[in-house]
Amino acid sequence: MTRAIVLFCLVALAAPVPAQSRGEKSRAYGKLPLPVALEAMPAATRDALAKVMKDATLSAVSPAEEFVAHPDMYQWLLDHPDRVATAWRRLGIPCVGITNKGDGRFTWSDGLGSDIAWVTAVRGPNLRIWYAEGQAKAASTLPTIPVKAVAVLRHNRRTDDAGQVLVTHEVDVYLQTDSKAAALVARLLGPAAPRMAEQGASQLLMFFSAMAKHLDEHPEELPKLLKR
Repeated sequence: MTRAIVLFCLVALAAPVPAQSRGEKSRAYGKLPLPVALEAMPAATRDALAKVMKDATLSAVSPAEEFVAHPDMYQWLLDHPDRVATAWRRLGIPCVGITNKGDGRFTWSDGLGSDIAWVTAVRGPNLRIWYAEGQAKAASTLPTIPVKAVAVLRHNRRTDDAGQVLVTHEVDVYLQTDSKAAALVARLLGPAAPRMAEQGASQLLMFFSAMAKHLDEHPEELPKLLKR
């Protein structure tokens, strides 16, 4: 629960998209509910977001995760990652701080070279799209690289036979950086890169899902964990 759970820290761990997977990447891009969502965005954000997704240097896709939680609380957590990070620290889990700048804008810095700012570009009933810019450093042995990133988180709910509400979510992350930086990261991480990318995306989901599940199981802790 350290840097990988911060919204865009994981992008520096994303695996290079191999040439044979570019068709798959295009199909994945085409299935996202992006055209309608783009129309409501400011032109500058719309163009920047679309470019990162269409011309991503690196990408990571998480497997879907299902968990018991109150859907309204889960959505609230998605919109307040700063409060989620604080709640983890109050539970004794190390977690870096996230600063809420208002209007869906957040920043994060580790003081070691990573400095990321992101905005909630789309907020829908079953969708969040975040757009980030900054610089990231995945490890002390790796260089700081400039990044632009998009994270697309989709979620749904269902009620099981016992009456429990289950939330399912998954996330796709797209990263754009210069080719030299991407090649260097890929060379240093080697064959471990794809697995690290998937683990990073899964930890991003767990950042929200595990807290939503914990609050569902221990509602008495809500005031203590989420107070400012």
